[in-house]
Amino acid sequence: MSDAPESEDEINRRANEKAKKRKEARNKMLATKTEERGLLIVHTGTGKGKSTAAFGMVMRCIGHGMRVGIVQFVKGAWETGERKVLEDYADLVTCRAMGEGFTWDTQDRARDIAAARAAWELAQAMIADPTYRLVLLDELNIVLRYGYLPVDEVVAALTAKPRDLHVIVTGRNAPPALIEAADLVTEMTLVKHPFRAGVKAQAGIEF
Repeated sequence: MSDAPESEDEINRRANEKAKKRKEARNKMLATKTEERGLLIVHTGTGKGKSTAAFGMVMRCIGHGMRVGIVQFVKGAWETGERKVLEDYADLVTCRAMGEGFTWDTQDRARDIAAARAAWELAQAMIADPTYRLVLLDELNIVLRYGYLPVDEVVAALTAKPRDLHVIVTGRNAPPALIEAADLVTEMTLVKHPFRAGVKAQAGIEF
């Protein structure tokens, strides 16, 4: 047996054979995926990026000419970069900031519950509107966590959404019933965050 190292051509030949087999296996798997329908998507976890990822999907829908509805349950008067961008696509996007800020900002539980209920009524109207292809319920998990809306009511409405509609729910601490009902769940994990080192929220990164 020769101890001579393999030639570059031999390495390339074996790598190409493996790539061909992988492609054949993937094509075979993809051939079985034939269903197309709207998804219930949940972004949760303690890590940063839940809303950011959701707005990335909003941008994709805009690129395909799809109409999008957005209800922000917490970010009230807080001016965000995504809202400014979406103003240029008013024909495709309806973005409503219904919250009054984080619960520690208002310090008024009754007012927070009223704001959450108003936002949920708007969300249900968007879900029922056949012109929307995607509805983003930003930070809905926050109001569910605080008990401002009944989890059973919300999950029942989301599971009864129109078949072709995509719905994204963001926020920490997604309730188990919502996770169970969802088609796609992503948990953002906090590994490191500059806030803990004294760095404040910054334009372009957090808002």
